[in-house]
Order: sequence, then C-alpha cells, then structure tokens
Amino acid sequence: MSIRALAASCVLVSGVNAADMTASELALPEALSDADFRPINLESAALGRLLFYDKILSGNKNIACSTCHHHDLASGDGLSLGIGEGGIGLGAKRTVGIGSSKVKRRVPRNASALFNLGAYEFTSLFHDGRVSVDPIFPSGFNSPAEEFLPKGLNSLLAAQALFPVTSPVEMAGERNENEIAGATRRRPDYVWPILIRRIQAVEGYEPLFKKAFSEVEQASDITIVQVANALADFIAHEWRADQSPFDRYLQERNRLKSVSQSVEASSVANAVGSSVSSDDKSSILTPEQIAGMKLFYGKAQCVSCHSGKLQTDHQFHALMLPQFGPGRTRRFEHIARDRGRLNESDRLEDSYRFRTPSLRNVAATGPYGHNGAYATLEGIIRHHLSPEESFDSYQADQLVMPQDEYLLKTDFISQQDAREMKRLRRYRDINLPMLDESEIKQLVAFLHALTDQAALYGKLGAPESVPSGIALD
Repeated sequence: MSIRALAASCVLVSGVNAADMTASELALPEALSDADFRPINLESAALGRLLFYDKILSGNKNIACSTCHHHDLASGDGLSLGIGEGGIGLGAKRTVGIGSSKVKRRVPRNASALFNLGAYEFTSLFHDGRVSVDPIFPSGFNSPAEEFLPKGLNSLLAAQALFPVTSPVEMAGERNENEIAGATRRRPDYVWPILIRRIQAVEGYEPLFKKAFSEVEQASDITIVQVANALADFIAHEWRADQSPFDRYLQERNRLKSVSQSVEASSVANAVGSSVSSDDKSSILTPEQIAGMKLFYGKAQCVSCHSGKLQTDHQFHALMLPQFGPGRTRRFEHIARDRGRLNESDRLEDSYRFRTPSLRNVAATGPYGHNGAYATLEGIIRHHLSPEESFDSYQADQLVMPQDEYLLKTDFISQQDAREMKRLRRYRDINLPMLDESEIKQLVAFLHALTDQAALYGKLGAPESVPSGIALD
C-alpha cells in the first residue's frame, strides 16, 4: 500500500473521509494555534475578572460588564436587545427596573459574544467597527475618543473595553443622574478619570494592581489604561474557544497531512496506531455535520463572508434585517433607525452594513443579527437565503426582549416610516443559492460543530465577590 493510501485509511479509521478533508476541494481554513492569539498577562487577567464583574465601573453603580456578557449566558445576555443601566436581573428574566431609575430605552444593538477577541486577526470591533486599529492616531486606534484615547493600550480589545462605560444606555446612566453621565455629554475621556478615582479609593484593588502591573507602586499610580488592559487580558484569556469538534477536525487534518507527506512508512504506521487508539470522539464530525461543512464551504457560499480561521472576513455587509428598537443614531438624528457602518464611515455605500461576526460557539450565542432579529440558527439562515421575503413576512415573536408597555410604544416605530423601510430595502449585499429543508438542517448541524463546550463557561469563571463590596448580579 502506498503512503498516501495508508494515510487515507488512517482517516477512515478515525471516522473522517479523506476526500472530505482536502483543502483544495473545500477551502478549509488552517487550524487555530497559540500563534493566532496575543500573549496574556495572567495576573492582569485575574484582576480583569474582578473589574469585569464590579459595578463600580458604572455611573450609578448598578450594572457591570458581566450583566450583558455573563458566564451563565455564554458571554452574552441571551436577549435580542439588552436592558442596560437601570434594569434588574439577568438574561430573559431581566426587567426594566422600577421608579425613577426605570429604563427609558433599550440598548440599540445586540450584545455580541466575546469568544476569541484576543486573536490578532481582529482589526475592528463593535457591530459598526467604530473602534479599529489605525496608526494615524497617537494611541494606535481609531475610536469615538479620537486623539483623546490614551496611549499604552495593549490591544484593540483594550481600546474597545473603554467605551461601554461611556454609554448612557449601557453603563453611564442618563444625564443629571451622576457625574459620569454628565461627563459623557462632553467627551468620552472625561469619564475615565472619575472611574479611576473610584477604583483608587477601594483598598482591595491596590495590591491587585501592584501584582499585575510593575509600574504601580501605590493606588495613585492606577490608570484607566491598566483597567482596560486588565479587562482585555481577562476577556481574551477567559473566552478563547479553539477546541470545538470542527477545530479538532482541522487539527487532525493537519496531522494526517503531515503523515501523508512523510517518506517513512513506519511513521505512517505509527500515525495509524495513534488514530486507532484515540478515545477522543469529540473530534469526529457526524455525517450530517460533514454534509453541512461541505455546504458551508461549497454550494451554500457561507464562506464568501464567513471565511478564515474564525469564520469572518471582518468586513461589513447589508443583510436587510428587519429594523426595530431605538436604533443607534448620530446625535443630530431624531428618528429611530440604524444605518450601521455609515454612521462611522460617512459613505453612502456603507448604509445598513454591519460587521461579519465570527461563528465560534454560534449555536450558544443567539439571538442573531446586529439587533438579535432571529432567535434561532434556522431563522437567521432562512433570512440569508431569502432576505426580501423574510423582511416582508417578519414576525416579532422571534424576538427575545423583556416586555414593557412604555418601551413597546417605540419598539416598532421605525417600521411605520415608509421612507426608511424603502431605504433599508435598497441595500442588500447577499444573493445566495436556495437550499432545501435537508440542507438547512445540515448547515445547522455543522454550526453546532463549532461549539467549544469548555469555553462556554470560561476558564476562571465568575467571582464570588468583588473588592468594592457591591453585590453581584
């Protein structure tokens, strides 16, 4: 038997057909490795874990990063549109709060999952890419703070971490409620010194910052840059997801490729023995998942946008998703809508375009779309296949949103604007081939093969308490 034939038999023993694994046929990405992720300061990550859960970073000290990106909810909040500052509870049980602090509007966009954001390949973050790598700025990043973003941030993820605390609807609070909310009305960088004074005043944080950052000798040395870097290290370390069945499939494919290139028959025999003795069945895709993978990288053309190791081209595309909620508008706009990337680029062709999400752990991180329009994978797949039909026949029962009589009055006001609906229908970047019912089922099965079960719950997990002493959600 030839070396190539023997290598192929090794593949069949492990439950994978060699023809299915040929990169030239399926254009599969290379397997993820340590080289794809930036190094992590583990002491900084441990500190970031506490900051991530501490409501001291919010204007009214009533919400934390973890409220919308929780361990119990696969680093998200499980909602189409979140309930931010002023709300009570987690996930689908979250309410709009009570009294004068009751939520006045929903968070305008879906809370994205945090998996693999420590990967080097990310060059922009947020649905509209409003924080991006850009050497023209002194900090190295383009952001809403522009030239006022501080230097020393260790990554794009650290730059991104500075902005939820400046959002009135997310963490800062509404005007006149607290000094942070007031600062957001002027410039984002006016918020950060106020937060730092709070943290410096918490005795329990000083030793942790000293341990994580050599430049900190006393509480007064703590800066917002260190806070951002710690949050970034935590997120990057906590939610790295690279051991899904599909990842293991790619790893096995690489190993067998090396075997097939070997000139030593004994090496092939050893590889066959290794494959036979492997007890790790999680790396073997089911026939239905393999069929779905063929569709994803072939006929269905999913890979035209969801390409690369993390299944994203990091570009912006208009999908004609149904519009609802307050929308994310610029300050001079007074209508409910969300024009996506246009808000940042000012280019008309970017209207209603949003960043392609990575698909790792996608089966656990619904609802889907920049506004969470679809609660299920099947729903968002069907929309991709027939955007106009889905847009016209959309039913609001697919949304996962806490109900409130006041919010319901404005949830669908954008759909009453005929001109806005006409504009939205004008922009569509996808035109995919139709799939039958069995093929849609196969695609869903493959997307489930992208789930890294261990990564869903993180590495360090949620803390039992935080240094400020503020109760956790």
